[in-house]
This record gives sequence, C-alpha cells and structure tokens, in this order.
Amino acid sequence: MMGSKAFSFVLLAMTLLPAAVAAPSAQQDYLDAARLVPDVARGAQVFGSCAVCHGVRGGGSADGRVPRIAGQHQKVIIRQLVDYRYEKRWDPVMEHMADQFLLPDAQAISDVAGFLATLEVTVQAGIGPATYLSAGRQTYLARCSSCHGSAGQGNEKALVPRLAGQHYAYLLRQLHDAIDGRRPQLASSHGAMLKDLDRDALQGMADLLSRF
Repeated sequence: MMGSKAFSFVLLAMTLLPAAVAAPSAQQDYLDAARLVPDVARGAQVFGSCAVCHGVRGGGSADGRVPRIAGQHQKVIIRQLVDYRYEKRWDPVMEHMADQFLLPDAQAISDVAGFLATLEVTVQAGIGPATYLSAGRQTYLARCSSCHGSAGQGNEKALVPRLAGQHYAYLLRQLHDAIDGRRPQLASSHGAMLKDLDRDALQGMADLLSRF
C-alpha cells in the first residue's frame, strides 16, 4: 500500500504535469498576439521604452545600428518580437526588450506592433554609395522580388518584411548574417540564395532597397 508521503509526491507530480505540457511556445505566442485587435494608443505607451533606441518615430539610426521599424507590417513585427523572446533571433538588447517584463502578454505585443505599423516614415534612410545599384537591381529582381515585392514592400500575410526604405548598413548586415547562419529563424533558402553573390550584388541590393 502506498505511504502518505509517496502518495503526496505522486499527487504533486500529477498536478504539475498539465503546466509542463502547456508551456508556451514561440508559435503559440505568435498566434495569440496575431489574432488580437491592437490598442494603438496603448501601443504608443508601450513603445516609449523602445523609442530610446529606435527613435520616437521608429526611424532607427542612419548608420544601421538600429533598424527602421516605422511602417513595418504588424504581423512581421509580432513575429520578430516573439523570435527574440524565444532566442530564435539574437541580440542582447532586443532579447531583453522583448521579454515578459516589458511585454507581459500577447495583447502588449499586438499593441506595440499595431502602433508601429501605423507610423509614417519621416526619417531619411541611410543610403549606400550608389556604386553598385545596377548590379543590385538585377540581382534583387531576379532573386528576391518574387517574395519581397518589386519595390520591397513585403507581404504581411506571408510574413515577408517590408525592406523598402530600410537603412543601407542594416540591410547589408542582415544579408551577411543570413549567409553566415546568424539568422536561425530564416529559412535555409535565404542563405543558399545569397551565398554565391559577390560584394557588388550584395551592396547594390542593400543600397537599392534603402532608396525605395
């Protein structure tokens, strides 16, 4: 016959089991936030902490250290925040900013993403030297435009980010990160599609997109 202490241990384990099974996942957090209607006014308040780096209008920095996020598709922003939260995208500052202390629930994520999607682009993007624009245009149209759009507008339904008007230096860094495997949440096809490109094509694409 089971002793009282053993019985208590089993009962405790059975009590804790549903919580372990129901542990949140990145996909579930994304779905929870994406289905909500954002409260844009609340999102503006939440964004106050983000504005320290991204700027009050979400324009980022022209040197590419901080990306422009104003006008980005709402669901794309939700996806990126969730990826940072679950270490599917790497950046110490963003991993902290996306944690549950600043964004406690799905509604907060939805709100700040909804607010950013409404912001108009008011800051001139940092652009490249214009030396390789021709090579960049040819490469972009051949390899990237079918998903990201002919003008880099992206596709919210397909979770394809808007690249138009993003800072040149930031775009160039992301291209190299995709090639080197430092963007683990990206499909492997991104790296495969880019790895054979030379400097002229990569710099030209980043420069072209920054000017759209």
